[in-house]
Amino acid sequence: MTETADSRRFKQIPVEQLTPDQRKLYDAIRSGPRSKLANSGASAPGPLGGPFNVWLRSPGIGDCVQRLGEEIRFRSSLPAKLNELAIIITARFWTSQYEWHAHCKLAIEAGLAPGIAQAIAENRPPAGMDEDEQTVYDFTTQLNAEHAVSDENYERAVDRFGERGVFDMIAASGFYTLVAMSLNVDRTPLPAGVPLPLK
Repeated sequence: MTETADSRRFKQIPVEQLTPDQRKLYDAIRSGPRSKLANSGASAPGPLGGPFNVWLRSPGIGDCVQRLGEEIRFRSSLPAKLNELAIIITARFWTSQYEWHAHCKLAIEAGLAPGIAQAIAENRPPAGMDEDEQTVYDFTTQLNAEHAVSDENYERAVDRFGERGVFDMIAASGFYTLVAMSLNVDRTPLPAGVPLPLK
């Protein structure tokens, strides 16, 4: 099964129709690090895609959100593989097809084993994770599912990543929950011909 039609509720806004505040947000996203990534909603010419298109509706909040996301995405204390692992766990929790499609590839490029990603996609506990991956998986999975973490998972995460790393994990989960909500409410479509990755 693939998504082929443009199912967006928030229709993309042609660049020439942006308000001055929307144009300021557009330019901030276009000039940031996301614009240099292939297949980003910020990299293709013309209207913004992905969650950025949704955020244009409230440019003041949208700018705060995109700056927060830039910090979480590009300046986390966690290695990229672990940060992306936290993101795809959150994407799976929300069954956010677009978020999963975008970040699963990034997680694998950063060194996550494809079999680990596949198990998460299928809602199975992955086998063969290293200690850091297991710590992120246990912490983030419990946080999403139970809205809290046990003393055991908290202490193990602090021991591995320090308090900053624990907060960076929380921030990734919270931010990408907002991204997933934006994408899911919008019904942001996957690129043409891409099958839905999550059941």
